[in-house]
Amino acid sequence: MRQQFRSKRRIVEAVGQGLLTGLILAAFFLAGFVVRGQVPVTAQSKQDTEFPLLAEVEQLVQDHYLREIPNGPEMEYAAIRGYLGRLNDPYTFFNDPPVAQSESDVLAGQYGGIGAHVRRDEVGNFVLFPAPDSPAEQAGIEQGDLLVAVNGQSLATDERTDVVDQMLRGEVGEGRGVTITVRRPSQEETNDYFIEFAVVADPSVVWRMAQDDPAVGYIQIIRFTSRTPDELHSAIADLREQGTQALVLDLRGNAGGLLAESVEVTSEFLDGGVVFYEKTRDGEEPTETTQTGTATDLPLVVLVDGGTASAAELVAGAIKDRERGILIGQKTYGKGSVQLIFRLSDNSSIHITSAEWFTPAHAALSGNGLEPDIVTTPTDDGRDVELGEALNQLTSQIAAPAGS
Repeated sequence: MRQQFRSKRRIVEAVGQGLLTGLILAAFFLAGFVVRGQVPVTAQSKQDTEFPLLAEVEQLVQDHYLREIPNGPEMEYAAIRGYLGRLNDPYTFFNDPPVAQSESDVLAGQYGGIGAHVRRDEVGNFVLFPAPDSPAEQAGIEQGDLLVAVNGQSLATDERTDVVDQMLRGEVGEGRGVTITVRRPSQEETNDYFIEFAVVADPSVVWRMAQDDPAVGYIQIIRFTSRTPDELHSAIADLREQGTQALVLDLRGNAGGLLAESVEVTSEFLDGGVVFYEKTRDGEEPTETTQTGTATDLPLVVLVDGGTASAAELVAGAIKDRERGILIGQKTYGKGSVQLIFRLSDNSSIHITSAEWFTPAHAALSGNGLEPDIVTTPTDDGRDVELGEALNQLTSQIAAPAGS
């Protein structure tokens, strides 16, 4: 059943900012996904007859417009965005090829590139953030370095960060790489670096024993990628070896990711049963756990906040409704629809809302979110209020006599 479910490659959105570009993860925050294949040519060819007014307008513009018409597919992309926008669904949208590729890389959990992400500073500079032990860091790139040019081409001030991110990626192979021109913030001169592409892995799960309570294991899931179930399995095994007697699952700021993998994650904590209900235009069906969980016996607390969305809400909702653990934090985002991802012939993609899901207790997530069992208020003094409360709850459970 596990293989059958994973083969569907269902994907949930990812919200907000993350380790890649703000634009990519903002799109994730607004969408939930399921990957599909390339659109058949027969479906594309229908537009010749179904949209005669669009063809008429296109011809009139070509015949009479005063200024230069944009080259390439920009006009067609604009028409697609307008068509999808009329559906009035923020989760149904179009991605041009660079964004579509970056999105695919995020959800795969690894990509070919130099291992550095790009963000803009307050004055519009492109700032580099190399990952530890990445090709970029090994070449001498430091966090905060300013990216001036790529392969000798200066970067336009209005260039999108997702496009620049994509310039720093490519197919791995001997001699394949990119030359970047970099300037240190405190210096005027620039330096060129040729950096070969390598397979760069972005971990989706981090774990440790809690510093304030060595009996409690702490697991943070940053996003749900294809690697997450295996990483979580390793985390649970390692924490057990270190003597953990309870677990904190931190889903704060987790914007979602792959739906099938989120079900596998939930299955690690549940002893069978329903994870969520999915409602399509053909009806409603339950989705159940995919395997026997390896952490069904450990007391569990889940940390959530307003950045917990989509697939992360699915996991938290199942744990809450099945009374497997309690939620601590703030109300979650409230995104409960599923999107199909279709890769188009030019490697752009569209996301189409195809279903919505409900928790095991049939609670609707869209627009509602999940209410924590214990609500906390973040402070500005650096204390992790949610984690502190979780440790208090779990310490009490560990110390309580059996059956009490």
